[in-house]
Amino acid sequence: MAKKDEEKDAVKTTVGVVTNAKVKDEQQPKLPWMISSAMFLAPLCWYGPIGSTRSVLIPQLFAQLDPAHKVWAVGILATIASITGAVTNLLFGALSDVTRTRFGKRKPYIVLGTIAISLVLIANMKSIVAIIAIWIVAAAAENAIAAAIYPQISDRVAPKWRGTVSTFYGVGFTIAQQGFALLAAQFLGNVKFGIYFMAGCTVVLAIIHELLINEKGNLDEPKVKFDKDSLKKYFFFPTHDARDFYLALFGKFFMVVGSTIVTTFLLFIFTDYIGQSTGQAGTSISIFSSIMLFIGVFFALVGGPLADKLGRVKAPVVIATFALGAAALFPLFVKEPWAMFAYAVIAAFGNGLYNSVDGALNMDVLPSSDTAGKDLGLINLANTLGQMLGAMVASAIVEAFGYGAIFIFAIGMELIGGIAIAMIKRVK
Repeated sequence: MAKKDEEKDAVKTTVGVVTNAKVKDEQQPKLPWMISSAMFLAPLCWYGPIGSTRSVLIPQLFAQLDPAHKVWAVGILATIASITGAVTNLLFGALSDVTRTRFGKRKPYIVLGTIAISLVLIANMKSIVAIIAIWIVAAAAENAIAAAIYPQISDRVAPKWRGTVSTFYGVGFTIAQQGFALLAAQFLGNVKFGIYFMAGCTVVLAIIHELLINEKGNLDEPKVKFDKDSLKKYFFFPTHDARDFYLALFGKFFMVVGSTIVTTFLLFIFTDYIGQSTGQAGTSISIFSSIMLFIGVFFALVGGPLADKLGRVKAPVVIATFALGAAALFPLFVKEPWAMFAYAVIAAFGNGLYNSVDGALNMDVLPSSDTAGKDLGLINLANTLGQMLGAMVASAIVEAFGYGAIFIFAIGMELIGGIAIAMIKRVK
């Protein structure tokens, strides 16, 4: 009987059949523009401000406080933050699945996470040890937001609109990645003010997101009984029909490690590897980020509709991942600013295409919609953990072999990531 009900509720998409959609296609005949707009802003709430602070402003702050140990400091911060992220992302994703409040199940974690991030960022950070210590709070808050914000697509969007809404998210993510890095580069001469600015952006954009998403209370949803089966379902890794889910997860992880290992040390690549002054590096980072932003947004916009038209989401993600590896060949062999700009052109294509299509792929490999927060939290964890471990590994590689070696490592990570995604069977 259960199997028949599942078949009855099945919804065919461009890439397969969705059997666990909470909102059916007939219930949502038109594109939900408010939700789409909210999901466009979603990455700007947390990833933009916190990511650019971590990759641009904090390294510059470390360089000002202790130039001799700046690389080591970035690595230590990444290590501690990655451990925090590994625990909190899964925890907050699972908690949001079982939360029942008059504000909804995702909103409390987004709001509280935003408040925590803003308070941490505006703190007066006067030593490397203090920065690393309070960044634990920032990492926990970042993962609370990330784990709760993306499952809103699974909660509120019918299968036929998921690709389009994921494109909105992908464009927002591309702008968050590159637009905020471009903004952060303008504050290299006044890091403290730049951190205040990022804190303000987090609060304002999160408020707008919550107004647009308009999440209702969910007290009418059945409460989860915390018995053995429920704990296993909501708080442990999925085990049933999860092969493709894990391939998508590990594919994303290796892809993110490969790209983050380059962008984390963007400032130091221009100054220490290429040999520019801080002022010249600021200009180069602005050019680099502009290339990544505009080309990335273009391919994020066209990637989703193109994938829908072709009925393919796996192939574009594989191509995008391999493109990121190919991009690293330029700075590996040429220590000139133009080589990094060439990297930016190819990587922008890869990032834009990946961000546009990856969301739809993730939705279709979820083991269950009931645990969307936890499972998408795991995929977000691959993203967050990949960023942080990428920085940690980069620090060790730079200390041992120099900056050139990080490009070799990046190529290897992207190849592994692309192969993992190509092995997915459920999605074309």
